[in-house]
Amino acid sequence: MLHRKTIGVSGLPMELTIEVDDLSRPAIAELLSDHMREMWEVSNPESCHTLALDKLRAPEVTFWSVWSGDELVGCGAIKRLNDTHLELKSMRTKPQYQGKGVGAQLLRHIIAYAEDEGYTRISLETGSSSWFDRACNLYEKFGFTYCEPFGDYTLDPNSLFMTRTLP
Repeated sequence: MLHRKTIGVSGLPMELTIEVDDLSRPAIAELLSDHMREMWEVSNPESCHTLALDKLRAPEVTFWSVWSGDELVGCGAIKRLNDTHLELKSMRTKPQYQGKGVGAQLLRHIIAYAEDEGYTRISLETGSSSWFDRACNLYEKFGFTYCEPFGDYTLDPNSLFMTRTLP
């Protein structure tokens, strides 16, 4: 069952639909394949923590797709670490939509979901190279601060860790 939320995007001539997704549509597989390929190109292989399609179907993962009409424009996922802590996984916006507010709308949606579900913390791992600066800037704008490794992560010069406490 898909749960949908349609939102207007300030300054953009489009509405976005964000929905919990079952990962069955070819467009999702293609976007995730592009995401994995790019992450492997810009990250040290030992430091690349992207989840493959089958791992995104795990019961502890919730995956959202973002659509403009019939076009997939982005996606994101969370992984439940425990009853109070989530990990943000697999945030991706198609290149032609980057910088237009798609990622911000999806992140806002995910944070609201986490708050509504009673989680008190959301954390993430991202790359430390300058390639990841735009993503880090987005997370900082949403109140994420840098932290020590969490969950099963360990210190890694190729990774940055961020967290946000939720009300």
